[in-house]
Amino acid sequence: MNSWSRKITVVGLGAGDLDQLPHGIYRTIRQASHLYLRTKEHPVVAQLAEEGIVGESFDDVYERHSDFDGVYNEIVETLFARAEELGEIVYAVPGHPLVAERTVQMLLEQGEKRETQIVIGGGQSFLDPLFARLKIDPIEGFSLLDGTVLQAKQISPGAHTIIAQVYDSFVASDVKLTLMEVFPDEYEVTVVTAVGVAGQERVETVPLYELDRLDHFGNLTLVYVPPARDERIFYRQFSYLKEIVAILRSPEGCPWDREQTHKSIRKNLIEEAYEVLEAIDDDDPDAMCEELGDLLMQVMLHSQMAAEDGYFTVDDVVQGLNEKLIRRHPHVFGEKHAKDAGEALANWQEIKAREKAAKGIDAAGQSALAGIPRDLPALMYAYKLQKKAARAGFDWSDIADVYAKVEEEFRELREAPEEERAGELGDLLFAVVNLARFLDLDPEEALALTNKKFIRRFSYIEEKLRQTGRTFAETNLAEMDQWWQEAKAVQKRGEER
Repeated sequence: MNSWSRKITVVGLGAGDLDQLPHGIYRTIRQASHLYLRTKEHPVVAQLAEEGIVGESFDDVYERHSDFDGVYNEIVETLFARAEELGEIVYAVPGHPLVAERTVQMLLEQGEKRETQIVIGGGQSFLDPLFARLKIDPIEGFSLLDGTVLQAKQISPGAHTIIAQVYDSFVASDVKLTLMEVFPDEYEVTVVTAVGVAGQERVETVPLYELDRLDHFGNLTLVYVPPARDERIFYRQFSYLKEIVAILRSPEGCPWDREQTHKSIRKNLIEEAYEVLEAIDDDDPDAMCEELGDLLMQVMLHSQMAAEDGYFTVDDVVQGLNEKLIRRHPHVFGEKHAKDAGEALANWQEIKAREKAAKGIDAAGQSALAGIPRDLPALMYAYKLQKKAARAGFDWSDIADVYAKVEEEFRELREAPEEERAGELGDLLFAVVNLARFLDLDPEEALALTNKKFIRRFSYIEEKLRQTGRTFAETNLAEMDQWWQEAKAVQKRGEER
């Protein structure tokens, strides 16, 4: 036991009136030489005042601060100062001291450092009368959350959710917007004020979008969100996605999904990635959203297969990614600094090198070209090969030499015998990729732009043929070239606009 002379006894005023206050708490309050109240806005406080028991409240502190952190810090500092000055004080809070009372937690966290004994004197929380009033069985699972700092990730739509500290319409508005990230706007919620207090209790059930339009918010206001029964509400939950994929792979699931292996759906991963790229190139957010979902499905399937074999789960995938992101961004999550993207990339490369060393990979013994995925498209693979070679110092010093190399490879292709043309064409493409790098252009993106341009112009020719009622067999190259030039002019005018 410590021998500190300073002591703060914290008691709860309960959720109702004086008749519901435990005798021990009442006696502690009555005998207190120095009584402090977080707020006087509580039925018990008014009844105590009628008996001549008056404490000093912190209601004025709320008016001096724009956020709750400032309020709580000042209250706690004042309580420690009073305890140091007076030796022993009593601090009374609504409900139970250990239920939704941030100031009490702060007292407990700092008590030892301040050499002040913090004693929890108990009290009745608002939960008991709330469960009774709304006929909730907490064994079904419930969450008690703070409305002043509510986040969507805290909300479990399948559980009873009780949100406390909804002091006013501003907090209610923030709570509403956060809940709307999980529930539909019309979802019914119940707002309860002064639960269990005779003559003051108000209970209203309203659609979520009307939550902040009520007129009885205060220190004793709670918001109750019932468990969701409509499975569509769970569609935004990652846990539900995991469940669906597991069902698809189960004996009772889809025969096709059950038969798949990592190798059988290997190409699907590439195809879905390219469909995402297509949506990006088309600047189509709706398509991008859908295609990213298809790509995520591939990640989920591979993770589920690995889980079935006992290797890893999708949670391991997420954990590994989170750890890597934090580890490789010390300028964000650690002590390092990066004033620009170049320094951030240098940090990243340095950490990657340390990670390889920790895995026993001898970076010095590796080829300078190591680390490029083998299955990249050839054009992209060539681009990355050249970038790595350039980093090692194997590179042209002047772009004029690159142009000369392209011309040399073009001549060699023209002069090559038939059996060597494939190799010479590869050399020419490789040289063109090198030119793209010197021009600071991505060859994949450049070729993709040309492909789209070709499709637009060819489609113009097809439209002209449809307008004249003819087929390709009924025209000639000269006429098609004329239309091609028209398509170029039309495209140019569109770009100028």
